[in-house]
Amino acid sequence: MIQHRRYCIGSRSPIGAFLHELTTYVRGALTFNAPGSGPAIASSLAPGKRLGRLAGVESLRTMVLQILKKCFFGGASRRFTRLSRYQSRSAILDFLNTELLGNSVQTWLISAALFLAFAAAFATVRRLVVGRAAILSRRTETSLDDALAAAAAATKSVLLLFVAIFLASRPLSLPERVSAWLGNLAIVAALIQIGFWTVAWFDVALRSWKERKWGDDPAAASTFSFVHYAINVAVWAVVLLLLLENLGVDISALVAGLGIGGIAVALAIQSILGDLFASLSILLDKPFVIGDFLAVDDLSGTVESIGLNSTRLTSITGEQLVFSNKDLLQSRIRNYGRMEERRIKFQIGVVYGTPPGVVETIPGMIRAAIESHDLTRFDRSHFKEFGDSALIFETVFYMTVPDYKAYMDIQQTVNLELMQRFAAEGIEFAYPTQHLYLETVGADLPADGS
Repeated sequence: MIQHRRYCIGSRSPIGAFLHELTTYVRGALTFNAPGSGPAIASSLAPGKRLGRLAGVESLRTMVLQILKKCFFGGASRRFTRLSRYQSRSAILDFLNTELLGNSVQTWLISAALFLAFAAAFATVRRLVVGRAAILSRRTETSLDDALAAAAAATKSVLLLFVAIFLASRPLSLPERVSAWLGNLAIVAALIQIGFWTVAWFDVALRSWKERKWGDDPAAASTFSFVHYAINVAVWAVVLLLLLENLGVDISALVAGLGIGGIAVALAIQSILGDLFASLSILLDKPFVIGDFLAVDDLSGTVESIGLNSTRLTSITGEQLVFSNKDLLQSRIRNYGRMEERRIKFQIGVVYGTPPGVVETIPGMIRAAIESHDLTRFDRSHFKEFGDSALIFETVFYMTVPDYKAYMDIQQTVNLELMQRFAAEGIEFAYPTQHLYLETVGADLPADGS
């Protein structure tokens, strides 16, 4: 069988190979069943030997099928495989060279591969930059890296896809109008992304500046919101103008019109703008904050809110006082909320009949009554003047806390102590009195009146 396989494989004629294999097998079969030669010998065989010969015939049939498979279909199968590969390669090349919308299929596939590559690269770079920036911002205390991290996080994947489409379209032969449209689309996407980066950077920078300068001051909240809104409007206005310019729109006339319109609007809302700038002045200069007690002319109250246009106070009697920011800054404001110590000055008077030695001891009594309290700091007490109906003593002391209620409690205690001491020393408080002296005139005149 090894020789048969070699011959069959090496033969170039499948028919010749089949005949050679068949002849060799029949010769071997006859030799095995009958040692003699010729067909007569086969007919004279015993029945058992005939059964053997029939088995040999079945084996012959099986061998014929194997030979046909090897000699005819083996080489044909290999030739068909080679032919199929060649035809497939040729069909693929024909398909890649097929023109579709002015470009070959191969060029479209290259453009699609470039798009996927750019999109994956942009996504990878964005993820790496955002992650590194976040780690850096957590390690440092400066606000610059926080702003950069926020700007990186504001990167929009959709806008990057438009840029990837433009870059991937470069190998394609597109109409000039389509190519210009893709270029403008990429520029628009890039400018909008720059706008997002700028707004995010300013947002973090302003918040850091607010926390560093004002902390949790509630008065800065509204003004900060206005400044943040104004910066956002300015950034997107610049982005819009750049977009219009790149799209071929003449913006010189638009800018001139906006300038003239802006002047007209500013003149129309001059009072409102004055209040807005006054609000900024209150934020930056901070003459008062929320919670301070103010006295404005003859009105007073506690600051409730500071808005962009007005400031609201709650008076002692409960009503709300509303001042425009501009008028408030032009008024004379007394801010009791900035008081660190409260200065108190009061006067008492004793009657003129008080002996001089007792009068000399009265300032010491007043000082002792004041210094007996922890929240007070004595300044002075003197016999000031001779009043119309009393000897006047003037005393000054300080409260070390600005709380008005605490001041009134201590003032009440000092007054009660002075009353007790004066009563023990027999000193009388003076009060306004008038003495009338009546004189009878004409008592020695004659009875007749002459």
